[in-house]
Amino acid sequence: MPDEPTGGRDAAAWSPLDSDGWYAARNATTALRDVLVRAGLEKDFPYLRADLNAFGHGLVELGRVSPDTAERLAELLRLALANGFGRDRNDDDHEPTTTEEHKGRA
Repeated sequence: MPDEPTGGRDAAAWSPLDSDGWYAARNATTALRDVLVRAGLEKDFPYLRADLNAFGHGLVELGRVSPDTAERLAELLRLALANGFGRDRNDDDHEPTTTEEHKGRA
């Protein structure tokens, strides 16, 4: 089987730690967690976690929040936008690092 998508390893040996998507999701989750802590919202996002979908794409799970938490988050976003944050943002500014870069950090 010359063109195996797992690089010659069977599916049982696959690990999310070999995935750029996992590291992108983990890094984004960590960044969001840090901001939520600074905003005093750390207990309001109990389901916050990094995840991968079946295609290996990294996802950040925010989970369910109370209406009060959603209102507070909306207000924080309004304040950020009013102060010019997020304008002219280029998605290329947040390139995920490669798996090899992550392995070198461990």
